[in-house]
Amino acid sequence: MKVRGMRLLVLWGLLACPLLLTAAEPGAAAVVIYNSQLAESQGVALHYAAARRVPENQVLGFDLPETDAITRQDFNEKLARPLLARLQQLGLLVYDQAVSSNGWPGKFERARARYLVVCYGVPLRILEDPGLVESNQDRIDPILRRNGAAVDADLALLPSAGKFHLTGPVINPFFAATNASRLGPASGEFLVGRLDGPTPLIARQLVDKAMQAERDGLWGRAYFDLQGVTNGAFARGDAWIAAAADVVRRYGFDAVIDDHLACFPADFPMSQIALYAGWYAAAPCGPFARPQVEFMPGAFAYHLYSFSASTLRMASPTNESWCENLLAHGAAATIGYVDEPYLDGTVNIGIFLDRWLRGFSYGEAAFISQPALSWQTTVVGDPLYRPFDETPKQRHESLLARRSDLAAWSFVRIVNVEKELGLPAPQCIDFLTKASLLSQSSVMNEKLGDLYLQTGNWAPARRAYERALKLHPTPLERQRLAQEIDAIKRSHS
Repeated sequence: MKVRGMRLLVLWGLLACPLLLTAAEPGAAAVVIYNSQLAESQGVALHYAAARRVPENQVLGFDLPETDAITRQDFNEKLARPLLARLQQLGLLVYDQAVSSNGWPGKFERARARYLVVCYGVPLRILEDPGLVESNQDRIDPILRRNGAAVDADLALLPSAGKFHLTGPVINPFFAATNASRLGPASGEFLVGRLDGPTPLIARQLVDKAMQAERDGLWGRAYFDLQGVTNGAFARGDAWIAAAADVVRRYGFDAVIDDHLACFPADFPMSQIALYAGWYAAAPCGPFARPQVEFMPGAFAYHLYSFSASTLRMASPTNESWCENLLAHGAAATIGYVDEPYLDGTVNIGIFLDRWLRGFSYGEAAFISQPALSWQTTVVGDPLYRPFDETPKQRHESLLARRSDLAAWSFVRIVNVEKELGLPAPQCIDFLTKASLLSQSSVMNEKLGDLYLQTGNWAPARRAYERALKLHPTPLERQRLAQEIDAIKRSHS
């Protein structure tokens, strides 16, 4: 392959994996839910509705407890049933019977909404109800014989309420699906996302960050924290995260993997985070225990821990839980668990990233990656968020036309994808040295230095890193560049 033809090839067919290129859905596809007892909850709801242009009559308030937890009775009587009635009144859900013999609607006929957006102030989890006894529940594994669940997880199945057991998880028939158009009330579920966090401001900013990334692209680096487990039941967790790293490499992200039992070291220069997935620490550790974390606009971050979303809202944030910490530090989206889900009941992060980067909405990708429904999962972030609905060619040309500094990341993505497709490093170097923006970008010069090192050319690698240092790198990128230069000096002094 000639380098001269490389740029045209990349821009017209950048990824080895096909993109779905689904257009962003309008706000009319969403229903926004808030706690009418909290002005802050309504404020988040109205902010989202204005940003996404959700019709005014689809912003619904309910009189709910001002707590993280809600009883099953209160969930049914104060949220689920009233919400279902409002949706029917608005014609957003239509059934052949308004109410069937069990008190829930009859056979589903049609819908005009796909998403539920749950706002700051709505309870997180449904408490265990020891008085709830269902037929055949003795057949469920004793450790799964529980009816407590995430509020959002049961809201997701609201269109089919009364038609599934509340005890134990419900198998997701759409797990690992590749056709997101099948998802929606017609098949018995809503796609649910929560705008929440330590403060109302953080909750409101989730949609702002999502829309910024939809406009400019989600750029940065990807980091994966494995445990180095090679056998036993927990090996699957490592395999899922390793598979996620493979996925993002195919889509052109630089992926950094730590496969030691401990977290990434506290002094690790985890700069410009676009994507993070790791496990299994009880509290934020390593780089996430520092005061400042370098999340890029629209970043997704996920740490697999059983109680990572047991709370999201604190009057004085302590950032002791993973989801709370990630949101407080600037992540735009995360997934967590309100109670013990067990490993088989957690999201498959590799499937999630594959579908999301392929063009699914955040809500679609999160739903499809859950093997268990009506369980413990909470999806935090705007479910309409779709930062990959343009082709790489369209995004690249748009950034260049706007003279955006983010175009530098697009050049890096081109190189990464071509390397994944087998283009030799010397040709990638030749392409990057001739690319526009090289003289202005620390990101591109660092990538050039990496490529030189891979070919054993340490002297030009050092010069590239030194140029990058002069081009306004972020604080943690500066730290990493200094480490690379020091390593070259020690090896070749």
